[in-house]
Amino acid sequence: MFSFIVLFSLFIILLFTLMAGIKVIRPYEKGVVVRLGRYHGTSNPGLALIVPFIDSLIRVDVREQVMNVMPQEVITKDNVVVTVDAVIYYKVIDPVKAEFEIENFSIAATTLAQTTLRNLIGDKQLDEILTARDHINANLRDVLDEATDNWGVKITKVELQKIDPPKDITDAMSKQMKAEREKRARILEAQGIKEANILTAEGKAQAVKLKAEAEAEAIRRVGQSAEQNFTERAQVMKRLEVAREVLGTNNTKWILPTTGELVNVLNLEGKEKIVPVKKRA
Repeated sequence: MFSFIVLFSLFIILLFTLMAGIKVIRPYEKGVVVRLGRYHGTSNPGLALIVPFIDSLIRVDVREQVMNVMPQEVITKDNVVVTVDAVIYYKVIDPVKAEFEIENFSIAATTLAQTTLRNLIGDKQLDEILTARDHINANLRDVLDEATDNWGVKITKVELQKIDPPKDITDAMSKQMKAEREKRARILEAQGIKEANILTAEGKAQAVKLKAEAEAEAIRRVGQSAEQNFTERAQVMKRLEVAREVLGTNNTKWILPTTGELVNVLNLEGKEKIVPVKKRA
């Protein structure tokens, strides 16, 4: 009975020992195996086997992470005190270096970011800082990325969250911006009035042009009609003169057919007329 208890106890101890040597590494982690105080190897996600009581496993998160840089007051080149803060996005690319080359990456990166921000902003005036945010972000990222390369960490992105000047300067800037907006509004209003006047003048000029063209066309048509009527009347008068010369003015009588052209000229259509004319020899 005693031997059974001993064997059962040994079995339980062996079972727990084997279970202690089985580790599961999640998909976003990598395992750093340390054996008797020395680096032994790196385990990928999945099932990892280690020697119980001899090896230890350190899980390192290799996902992209974010870290806040606390607000701090910085003096610009033109002696303006501004409050700035930032946010840093980083990713562990070498878990061994990240574990053994730096004691506390968050503190080290935050301190380095604050120092770099003081240097970058101290070399620029306030107007440059407010308009060159992207340039400051890029410079800060380059400096941090170069420094953290030895720590096995990649800085993927750095963003300044706010740049707050003193209240009096902020009020002055607000007044200046308001004045600029009002100035632009007045300019736009003046341009609108000018364009409206130009359009009105162009419309009137076009109306005058169209009226003149219409009057010229009317005059042209009147001229054409007058010329045509004058020509027709001249032809009629000529025919009358010819008829008078032919028919004469004595008592000679002529019988004219009602369909003759001379009847039309004399307006005798539909009537039979006896016209006294002089016979020609």
